[in-house]
Amino acid sequence: MRLGVLAGISSDWQADLEKVKIAEDLGYEFVGTGESWGASSIPWLTAIALNTSRILIGTTILNVFSRTPAAMAQDFAVLDQLSEGRMILGLGSSGRLVIEQFHGVPFKKPLRRLQEYTEVFNSLIAGDRLEYEGQIFAMDRGFRMKYPSYRNHIPVWIAAITPKSIVQTGKIADGIFPIHWPRKLFGQLRKDLTDAATAVGRSSTEMTIAPFTRVYMLDGTNDEAQWSAARDPLHYYVNRMGTFYYQMLARNGYETEVRESRARWSEHDAEASKAAISDAMVSEIQVIGPPDSVREQLVERAACGADLQLIYMPDGTVTEVAHQLEELIKN
Repeated sequence: MRLGVLAGISSDWQADLEKVKIAEDLGYEFVGTGESWGASSIPWLTAIALNTSRILIGTTILNVFSRTPAAMAQDFAVLDQLSEGRMILGLGSSGRLVIEQFHGVPFKKPLRRLQEYTEVFNSLIAGDRLEYEGQIFAMDRGFRMKYPSYRNHIPVWIAAITPKSIVQTGKIADGIFPIHWPRKLFGQLRKDLTDAATAVGRSSTEMTIAPFTRVYMLDGTNDEAQWSAARDPLHYYVNRMGTFYYQMLARNGYETEVRESRARWSEHDAEASKAAISDAMVSEIQVIGPPDSVREQLVERAACGADLQLIYMPDGTVTEVAHQLEELIKN
C-alpha cells in the first residue's frame, strides 16, 4: 500500500509545510497540490521542494490553458533542479467556466490540447529543438530551452475520466489521477491504459494509477455526520460540476443513484437529492469506517490496482494531523 497526500496552501502556510514534512517522515510517497481560481501552485511547490528531501512533488492538477507548455517547462525545469528530480507534472483540462470566466481563454479542443501540451512539454524537458506542428501549437524556429533540465524526462500524470481521455492518457502519459473511482473498476482502468499504450508501442509498466482518495474515520461518536460528509463530494459532483462527472459515475455503475439525485435536485429538494447517494455507492468510492477497517480498505484498494492513493490532508492542528496521518499508514 502506497500513500500520498493532497496538501494545498492556506493563510497558515508554515503549519501547512510542517504537515507535509510530517507526511514525508511517516513514509508518504507523494505530495500534490492543485489549482483552480485560488492561489498559484508554483510558489507553494517551490517551498515544498526546498523543505523536503525524499517525497515526490506534483501538481494535482494544473490546467493546460492558462500557461503555455513552454512556460510550464521553464517552471518545472527549475523545480526539478530544486527538488533534485522529484517533480511530477499533473495536468488536466479543467472546465469551461474556470477557463473562460476566470482566465479569459476560449475553452476549445481540451483533449487535443492535452495531447499537444504534453508532447511540447516533453520535447523541451528532453532538450530537443522545438519543431512542432499540431492543430493548436505550431513552432518551427527550433528554439531549445536555454535553462538545462535536471533530467531529460519529468513524468506527466493526467486527470482523465472519460473513455476517450483514458485511452489518450494511456498513449501519452506516465500516470493517471482518477477521481471518485470505484475500487472494483481499478482493474478495468489498468487494462484500458495498457491496451492504449500497447496500441502505440509504449510500455505501460511505469503507468501509475493515483486516485484521489477521501477517508472518513468512524469512532462511534459522530458516525452519522461522517457518513453525511462522505456523501457531500459525490452529491456535489453529480449535481454541480457539469456533465462529465455525473456521466462518469453513471457509466461506472451508479446510474440509479445519479438519476435519482439529479431528479430531486431539479425539484430543489437538496436533502432528498443527497440521500439518493446510497451507502453502497459511498463505500465503494470512498474509504469510510473505524481505523482498522480504513487501513484494510486502503490495502484492498491497492490490491485492486490503486498504485498510489492520494489522501486529502486531514483537518486540524499540526499535532492532530500528525496523529491522523500516522493512523492511516501504520502497519
